Amino acid sequence: MNGKRLLIVWLALMMLTLGVSLATAQDTQDVSIVHYYSSALGQESMTALFDSFMAANPQYRVVDNSAGHEDFKTQILVTIAGDNPPDLFSYWAGARTQFIVDAERLMPLTDFWNENSLDDIIPAGVRSAAVYNGEIYNIPMNVHVVGFFYNPEVMANAGITEMPTDWEGFLAMCDAILASGVAPIALGSMNRWPAQFWFDYMVSYTAGAEFRQQLMAGEVAYNSPEVIAAMETWKSLVDAGYFVADANAYDWTDAADQVANGEAAMTLMGTFITGYWNGNGLVPGEDYDFFPFPVINPELPVVTHGTVDGWAIPAAAANPEGAQALILHMLSPESQALWAQGQGALAAVNNVDTSIYSPVMQAAADYLAQVEFLSGYDLSTTPPMAEGGLTMFAQFMNDPAGYLTYLDEVEAVAVEVFEK
Repeated sequence: MNGKRLLIVWLALMMLTLGVSLATAQDTQDVSIVHYYSSALGQESMTALFDSFMAANPQYRVVDNSAGHEDFKTQILVTIAGDNPPDLFSYWAGARTQFIVDAERLMPLTDFWNENSLDDIIPAGVRSAAVYNGEIYNIPMNVHVVGFFYNPEVMANAGITEMPTDWEGFLAMCDAILASGVAPIALGSMNRWPAQFWFDYMVSYTAGAEFRQQLMAGEVAYNSPEVIAAMETWKSLVDAGYFVADANAYDWTDAADQVANGEAAMTLMGTFITGYWNGNGLVPGEDYDFFPFPVINPELPVVTHGTVDGWAIPAAAANPEGAQALILHMLSPESQALWAQGQGALAAVNNVDTSIYSPVMQAAADYLAQVEFLSGYDLSTTPPMAEGGLTMFAQFMNDPAGYLTYLDEVEAVAVEVFEK
């Protein structure tokens, strides 16, 4: 073969190869995603889900743009308001989703839900977190229950053999722990939101869940007698010395560490704490355990607070089909099991093998099945109102004595937000 002919053959082969490469590139569609699972455990589990999705769906390439949990809260609102949103983003069900729905920035997913018979795998109690203005907008990924997570050894050393179910028992337990030389309660409110769970339960269990919902909607005042009484109940715990000092100097993982190493007996936190502890080598049921927030007023309904994390698709998404395909992959029993185990979460679907749950997570799941579920504070009210409330909680933990002033200040925010 002469040199000229050899050159022609080589060029033809190169063009053929280039053509295949271009075709492959053109056939591969990007699915851009933004999420807040940026911790080591969260990113590891999420990357595993993306990898398994792309292996099963080679026509798609996931472009991951995860953000830090706190930065995400502001960044996503700016991104969604722009002209180049991601195809898919993680978001908390509740008032935060409602806020974006009302801004007409989300794609309704009711047809997607119905076409894939998601009612068959997502329980009705979880489905409620998906519906806004009569349409589906947020597809649940997992559920977290908020309760007390404690160190069994610390409890045993204080003579505690049974966890309390009522307020009198809780106070007696805290006194016994304090007498043993250990702080009863760790709280890391550096980023404000961990303190919200105390406000949630104090209001729900002294004024009632219905009153709390009215407060979240701006229908009752923050400086009302009911909220004042709830804050005074919370203040009595701080005044008694039950909390580790300087809560605002620590984040939630610091508080988790304080419980794990025996500096404190317990912390009020979501079930995601189990993922953190498991990642540090703690054994559920041995090194830590769970009990629900004790009832303060037995005449009021028993509820549990927590979060539902889900997925939303912007109205202007470039590749909504790819985003929907990724959502379906993440709702599969295999994906849900991987995610639940990696995150210390309860699966959003009912067809996952519950043997994946540790005894602690199974206890949380059993409790969730018995009581009404309410989203946490900053997911139950609008983002602007949540900012005011979260600031108030941090102020309170810094100086509880000023709680009446803080309530007046946050009510002023509510007047502006809800145009009272």
